[in-house]
Amino acid sequence: MKMLIEIGVEELPAIPFLKELGNIEPKFRSVLDEYALECDFRLDYTPRRIVLSGDIAEFAGDKVVESIGAPRHVALNSDAAWSPAALGFAKKCSISVDELKFENINGKEVLYHKSVIKGDSSKNLLPVIVEKFISSLSFGKSMRWGGFSYEFIRPIRSVVAILGSELVDMEIYGVKSKMAFYPHRNYGYDMVEFGSIDEYFAALENNGIILQASKRRQKILDEFKIIEQNSGLKIELDEDLLDEVVAITEMPTALIGSFEKEFLEVPSEVIVTSMKENQRYFPLRDKDNKLSNHFVVVSNAISSDSQLIIKGNEKVLRARLSDAKFFWESDLASEFSSAKLKNITYLAGLGSMYDKEIREREIARELAKIYEKELKYEFGGEFIDELDRAVMLSKADLTTAMVYEFTDLQGIMGSYYAKHRNENHFIVEAIKEQYLPNKEGSECPKSYFSSIVALSAKLDTLMGLFSINKIPTGNKDPYALRRAAAGVIRIVLNLNIQFDIKNILSLIAKNYAPFDLGLLESFIYDRLYTMYNVNPSVIKACLNSGVSDIKRLNSAIIALDDITKNSEFKENFSTFKRLANIIKDSQIVAVDEKLIEHDSERVLHSAFSALSLDISDTKRYLEALFNLKPAIDNYFDNVMINSDDEKIKANRISIIGQIYQAFLKVADIKEITV
Repeated sequence: MKMLIEIGVEELPAIPFLKELGNIEPKFRSVLDEYALECDFRLDYTPRRIVLSGDIAEFAGDKVVESIGAPRHVALNSDAAWSPAALGFAKKCSISVDELKFENINGKEVLYHKSVIKGDSSKNLLPVIVEKFISSLSFGKSMRWGGFSYEFIRPIRSVVAILGSELVDMEIYGVKSKMAFYPHRNYGYDMVEFGSIDEYFAALENNGIILQASKRRQKILDEFKIIEQNSGLKIELDEDLLDEVVAITEMPTALIGSFEKEFLEVPSEVIVTSMKENQRYFPLRDKDNKLSNHFVVVSNAISSDSQLIIKGNEKVLRARLSDAKFFWESDLASEFSSAKLKNITYLAGLGSMYDKEIREREIARELAKIYEKELKYEFGGEFIDELDRAVMLSKADLTTAMVYEFTDLQGIMGSYYAKHRNENHFIVEAIKEQYLPNKEGSECPKSYFSSIVALSAKLDTLMGLFSINKIPTGNKDPYALRRAAAGVIRIVLNLNIQFDIKNILSLIAKNYAPFDLGLLESFIYDRLYTMYNVNPSVIKACLNSGVSDIKRLNSAIIALDDITKNSEFKENFSTFKRLANIIKDSQIVAVDEKLIEHDSERVLHSAFSALSLDISDTKRYLEALFNLKPAIDNYFDNVMINSDDEKIKANRISIIGQIYQAFLKVADIKEITV
């Protein structure tokens, strides 16, 4: 049986709607499953409607309800009469006491009743299903309207619910179902009536509505191509922005507009940010990838005179760019320093933003000692004064008018202001890249110099917040500390440098209130589980080795994961699991060759001693140890480890214990599960 449901609403805000979009189909399916109602449906949407259409069963499936009650000794009194517990069970199941019976479940005799509830018609169920479905949707903030207590992302203005050719009579959130919908606003404000599901879809197209998001997207992309061909410019396509304009339009039309070239004096990031975030415009670039004085607006208006739409949008953008130009010129004329940061509070217990820069500078100096050779080579000589200045200027743009207006441009604007004042290019780049990597997949700072500045900022954030007990719990992370920790790891791996977490945290701890550094160390290590697509036990095994250097941990995880994926590993691993279990809690001493009695002992010890183990080549190191399997198997088959002679016993444990200790320099192999 054909089904059509349309929930007509006032314009849906794009971003919260898109965040919930992936959950809408599963939530409708969940409610259908709750009522055992089969339905093959598709979801469509525009900014003013959520539509579910398809084929639905006429009746829901029968439901089997099983009830389990008290055990026999509780259900029956001493005189074998039914107890109050049994009588209550009968009442709950709507059966007479004569129908009570026992069933053996999990070895116990308990009261048991099974009933079959015949499936209701989809016509009767649909009103309940639709209301449950709507109430299950979560868009963050909701609103009330009129005198109702209902809450939804936007007021619901119309409801369509049709099964077959019949309108289902229902009232949802104070709105009665009708065979009518609201057209595109340019087509009028009165509802359009229709007589069937097929007529509904035809009437949408005839009233300015492209229902399918994929068709709206394709229309936009096709018109983008035409604009590019006619203008000789390239549209800067932002997929997230494209998703937004698809979500806020019912009949999209792409139009090209322009603005005065004088505004191009303002940094391009400001213009692009103003276009995208404030107006949802797409920038255009020339063949040299320079920003042009043109933009593309995707309009939802239907008009015979597109110039009116273009001029209106040009006027709005011109006003915003005029403000941006004023901010830019005003900031250039002002002092660019960290002094004003003394007036900006960072966090209670951590002082001002100026105090934060001081702490970051101390961290940068400690890191500079460790990586002095690399920094000197890159910088071409002494660098410490410039490094200090880069750190102390890194947050200076927080006091500028431009960053106050465009907060996402902090760091970027600072680099422009630093460049305008002829700061060293290393300082300019470090200010620009200080927040990198700022999201999954984003770039890391390009140089050692910039990386030290970025690491200092992230490490101070982590140390500072942990020192005042602002530690993330569950999925709550208001200060983005998980991102900061992942950023530290990514920068280190990008540079391919040794970076001992335990040692470095200890070095910089003096500038913070005392706390358990182990908590922060573990917090940073935990990011590894989200950064590698490997068996989690491989990461756990590597962490349990006690190694705290990120570079070594990375090599260990990659090498061990590669080895464990080998088809023969699972079959052969039992040998090494046994080895690990035997020496558990045992003291490993130097092997005394005079105490060796069996050839299999001598062969294994000689084979291990002959290995040329280079920990810098982690995979080859591990493969050499795993290749000892035949000798270890032979050892287990022929040697009685638990000798009556304690010295011989200790020596035999140490023969395999030294192998385990060699593994432990990379990973605690007993933690691996395959």
